[in-house]
Amino acid sequence: MKKIDWARKLTSRKFWAAVTGFVTAVMIAAGAQENSVTEVTAIIMAGASLIAYIIGEGLADAGNNTVAINEPTEEAGE
Repeated sequence: MKKIDWARKLTSRKFWAAVTGFVTAVMIAAGAQENSVTEVTAIIMAGASLIAYIIGEGLADAGNNTVAINEPTEEAGE
């Protein structure tokens, strides 16, 4: 069984489009008004943008915190 890479999943536009499509369809089936569906869709996409930004910045910061160890390049006799 594969382990789910949540950081990658939560930053995926396709994932959030699927979530939005599912929630929109459920709301329409439940008889929600068009204004309500539009508002919920906007909230989901705004939240998705925020989550993607936070995770993306966290991954970038984690990548910048690596310490490089440089071996001396000078010859011993120089």
